[in-house]
Amino acid sequence: MPEEQQSQPPRREVVTGVPRGGRTRPPAHTPARSEISEQTTLGATYVRALMRSQLRAGLAALAALVLLVGLLPLLFLLPRVASGPLVWVALGVLVYPVLWCVARAYVIRAERNEADFTGLVTDPTESPGPRRPL
Repeated sequence: MPEEQQSQPPRREVVTGVPRGGRTRPPAHTPARSEISEQTTLGATYVRALMRSQLRAGLAALAALVLLVGLLPLLFLLPRVASGPLVWVALGVLVYPVLWCVARAYVIRAERNEADFTGLVTDPTESPGPRRPL
């Protein structure tokens, strides 16, 4: 009988505890939302960064409009181009799709800036709200 006890592996003990998923840790950093609402220097930096990125998007859209639409009068100064219905077609038809594309690109960029800012400001433990597809 002592030989049987020696051949069996020792009995293992199982240690149980609180499941890891049940515990919540406090965030490692103070959420940016409180920094903004308390008007700290860091919160002001977050808001200033959002404003700068939105300004860059707006200036890029303005520059695209100036290059694509604002230079049309210079093109019409050429005598060969200024004659005929090409001027009216360019001004009456071709300009509007260009305006729409530039405006749509601006809106997409502005929404992406806001989504990035919202992702930075929200607490990682909170569930995200509904998101619009980009």
